[in-house]
Amino acid sequence: MSVALTATSGASVFGATSTTDDVLDGVDLRGLRVLVTGVSAGLGVETARALAARGAEVVGAARDLEKARAATEVVRTAAANGGGLTLIELDLASLASIRAATDALHVQGDRFDVVIANAGVMASPFGHTIDGFETQFGTNHLGHFLFVNRIASLIKDGGRFISVASSGHRYSNVDLDDPHFERTAYEPFLAYGRSKTANILFAVEFDRRHRARGVRAAALHPGGIKTELGRHVGQEALDGIFTQINTELAEQGKASFEWKTIPQGAATSVWAGFVANADEIGGRYLENCHVTTNITDGYISAISEGVRPYALDAENAKALWAKSEELVGQTF
Repeated sequence: MSVALTATSGASVFGATSTTDDVLDGVDLRGLRVLVTGVSAGLGVETARALAARGAEVVGAARDLEKARAATEVVRTAAANGGGLTLIELDLASLASIRAATDALHVQGDRFDVVIANAGVMASPFGHTIDGFETQFGTNHLGHFLFVNRIASLIKDGGRFISVASSGHRYSNVDLDDPHFERTAYEPFLAYGRSKTANILFAVEFDRRHRARGVRAAALHPGGIKTELGRHVGQEALDGIFTQINTELAEQGKASFEWKTIPQGAATSVWAGFVANADEIGGRYLENCHVTTNITDGYISAISEGVRPYALDAENAKALWAKSEELVGQTF
């Protein structure tokens, strides 16, 4: 096991402007094997690049392999010290694709030190996955729920599972009575909020179930980054959101909002996976390369740190797990 994965302190000088290279400066990942979903663009590509550049063997999962091959050329170019990248096909909106991908990984038999669930969709129009799940809940949560649980035995003792969630979880708790908006009026960001809350709750319960063998799980908000994730929102809507944010900041005498760069956005993922103390992050919600301490039902500004209590609630996490097993047709 690497020094990074046996770190004794989660304290660091890292923050909102830290990059992947800042966080991994001097960290040797040779001999580690990491799985990252969503490596066809944005944060997934940058996460894979930063890891392969420090010697990690990265398995990158993507729905569109042709797109992923082109996007990850930078990963192959940066790979050093024995690091590299292998791509696998994975469509998180298809249970059949997930089962095929996980079956293939088991046949291969190689184990992972860290799994990073990075892929996702945001604020998409109302629709359904191949299996009839609401698109965002089905892709962001149920897809990863089935995928990660089916390869859980391939995560080494002492390994980690990192779930990329979002501050968007503040839009809504999960709705286990109507997860697919059959009775609720569909709103894109409401659905996104449900799916991101589910990402956090999944990490909370996964951590509880696997910590006895040293496997810890955490969820995180990467920050506001311009990536393909926002393709369904539209520039006009984004401009409206950030005009409101900057008005609020100006009233507080604070500087205007600035987007994070992609290397800054991916920094918390690699910090959580390879630098932070496992016991300090296990079952927690992370932002800006540290554990979030603001757990509140009260007002949180759009860019302030904070997590809703329902997203870390243990009983809520257990209930979501049971409902998810029912929906995907498999118990874990």
